[in-house]
Amino acid sequence: MKIEFELNGKQVSGDVEPRTLLVHFIREHLGLTGTHIGCDSSHCGACTVLVDGTPLKSCTYLAVMANGRSLTTVEGLKQGPKLHVIQEEFKENHGLQCGYCTPGMMLVGKALLEKNPEPTEEEIRFAISGNICRCTGYQNIVKSIQAAGRRMKEEATEAAE
Repeated sequence: MKIEFELNGKQVSGDVEPRTLLVHFIREHLGLTGTHIGCDSSHCGACTVLVDGTPLKSCTYLAVMANGRSLTTVEGLKQGPKLHVIQEEFKENHGLQCGYCTPGMMLVGKALLEKNPEPTEEEIRFAISGNICRCTGYQNIVKSIQAAGRRMKEEATEAAE
């Protein structure tokens, strides 16, 4: 079956079997390995991508379901040589250790901040509750998302002036 969708701002297409999972299409057919495979059962969130701005676990989402939609992977956060604010803040606030969960955490954080630029710690913890981190204890992930929200708000204010 032929599918076509926007991925990280560019149109992509390909032929897939109807049973192909989106995570496999992204990694194996498109060569974007930032979307990780963790559990294959939607429990860990390592495979999280944004579909039309909404975080979805690509290990239980069929590639054919992405047809005609807009997707963002962690590779799509960076625009040219500049990291996205959320990537910079994860780096600055030590929001990662092994990095396996990081792409999914960043994408969930980005989606949250687009809806709520000033989330509370509780709101952040709820948003990332579908993503498991086995290394950090979550505190620096929360801190990173909060810092990214502050910076995004500051940058929006500066741009408006």
